[in-house]
Amino acid sequence: MMDFSTLYCKRTNVLNFGTAQAQRFALCLLGFVFGVMFHVTALSQQMLQSGDFEVNAGEDAYYLQATFNFDLPIGVEEALNKGVPLYFIAEVDVLKERWYWSDKLITHNERHMRLSYQPLTRRWKVYISSQPISNSGLGVAMGQSYESLSEALAVVRRVTRWKIADKQEIDSSNKYHYNFNFRLDLSQLPRPLQMGAFGDSEWVLSFTRSQRLSTDPAE
Repeated sequence: MMDFSTLYCKRTNVLNFGTAQAQRFALCLLGFVFGVMFHVTALSQQMLQSGDFEVNAGEDAYYLQATFNFDLPIGVEEALNKGVPLYFIAEVDVLKERWYWSDKLITHNERHMRLSYQPLTRRWKVYISSQPISNSGLGVAMGQSYESLSEALAVVRRVTRWKIADKQEIDSSNKYHYNFNFRLDLSQLPRPLQMGAFGDSEWVLSFTRSQRLSTDPAE
């Protein structure tokens, strides 16, 4: 009885040792996988760098100007060449800072861009609108054709004199900041492509910036 009990305990210790080792190995493997995913995603996001980004005060309003330095990843460009339009969104919120409560939203602005390739004419087209653009109806969006992808992308990469707030909405005695976001909108891709794009770092194209809004005329 004594020998049997001792033998049973030894086998249990071996089993527990093996389980602990397996758990440690699984955790290390999981950490490695997440590390690789984070690294790849970070590389993709780093492709969108701001070459020029500033908000200037005009006579009657505050205007944002920005340029972004990025090229389309191979998979994204291939989809574009096959006739899949790409949608980009630029959003900016101007908020009034409040120490006693959450910051108050003063203005919210959106800039929607649709980039597409037209095989029949072999030209690229960019539509720009303050409202979401759909395939079925472009609404009041302004469209312009270009002979090359580089010319069309130059328009998408650039935001020129975009009014984000009227002067009368800003009180110089208070503090304000703005949150800016620019991204490739995956929600407007065709459904089969959406399923493959979500979670694929190649399709993660975004840029964010949060900064204090200067209300001092001298700055």
